[in-house]
Amino acid sequence: CGGSVSDPSGMLQSPNYPGSYPNDADCMWEIQVQNNFRVTLTFRDIAMQGGTCQHDYIEVYDGPLHSSPLLGRFCSGSFPTYVSSSNMMSVRFHSDSRYSFRGFQAHYSSIPAGHNTTILCLPDYMHVVVSRDYLQSQGYSAQRVTLNDNRCRPTVTSQEVVFNIPYNGCGTTQEENNDTINYSNTIRVASSGYIIKRKKNINLHVSCRMLRNTWQQVMYAAEDTVDVNEYQFGRYDMNITFYDSPAFQRQVRSSPYFIDLNQNLYLQACLHSSDPSLKVAVDTCVASPDPRDFNTLAYYLVRNGCPRDSSYATFRSPSSHFARFKFNAFEFMSRHPSVYLKCRMRVCRLGDFSSHCYQGCSSRAKRDTSSAEENVDVVVGPLQLREGAAPSGSTG
Repeated sequence: CGGSVSDPSGMLQSPNYPGSYPNDADCMWEIQVQNNFRVTLTFRDIAMQGGTCQHDYIEVYDGPLHSSPLLGRFCSGSFPTYVSSSNMMSVRFHSDSRYSFRGFQAHYSSIPAGHNTTILCLPDYMHVVVSRDYLQSQGYSAQRVTLNDNRCRPTVTSQEVVFNIPYNGCGTTQEENNDTINYSNTIRVASSGYIIKRKKNINLHVSCRMLRNTWQQVMYAAEDTVDVNEYQFGRYDMNITFYDSPAFQRQVRSSPYFIDLNQNLYLQACLHSSDPSLKVAVDTCVASPDPRDFNTLAYYLVRNGCPRDSSYATFRSPSSHFARFKFNAFEFMSRHPSVYLKCRMRVCRLGDFSSHCYQGCSSRAKRDTSSAEENVDVVVGPLQLREGAAPSGSTG
């Protein structure tokens, strides 16, 4: 139960609904709609163990589960509606080992945020758009909008002032604390009054905060009557590519990738980010014949950094943005016409030797990971056995 949801609207319900939900369930849904939209969640049916909501309950969070405010916790009563302050909301359903009931059903939809300023955290820069109509309605000129580093100029169109602010330039600062890695900058809007200032200058603080599973984007105004408070969530840009040898010089571009049983397969994960102080490591890779289901028939190559297949091995990489590894085309291949891989990559701070990128094998539970690191899931494939392929010696 649970999972990531990205459709503009849809339905959430407890396992087996409208039948009785199982005991000891712990389901978490992450709803992420498009940027500069908000999530509206309305519950249509709730039938659970009542009382103090200590045994069975639903929790709704205003963003990612481990780092966002709790909007509500309930198990009975009226059917509430919640609206997120961002394009992301998390819902958790928990049941204990005692009684079981019908559970819940809820409907979610996305609505425009309706702000005059938007922010989008892309792999290499912050994309910030300020409406010229909005500036003019407040008495400000688009020509007086600058960054901290005024050498980095915006693009001014007939309708917008657009900044593409790099994470490693234009005065962007980096700060690390226990929960996040922050990239911050300030957009300044100067008052047009020279002798007597009738309006205050605007300091528009923009930042991208790297959280456990997301980039959180924050915008707020300082020393001004204009209240801009924008939150958005995005994800890292990561891809995984097959190579034909351990030299990692020629990519395999064919899809599906036809292989022989017992053939060695070489993969490289690449993080596309302008921040040089990030490191990538392989956390978990699992194989399945179904690219939508990596639970029913699953073969783990590596799990929580611990190799599960004896042929799995990692290679030294030329950059901290790359992770290279290999494994052998396993017996799993002989039983299914196509096989897909789902790999969970971990992104940490370079040189943070306390992070899981450096610690390697760990028996931790997935949700116990540090919130200063990010997990990125990538699915690759399919792999298919070459026609007539039979078990043979290992080839490279």
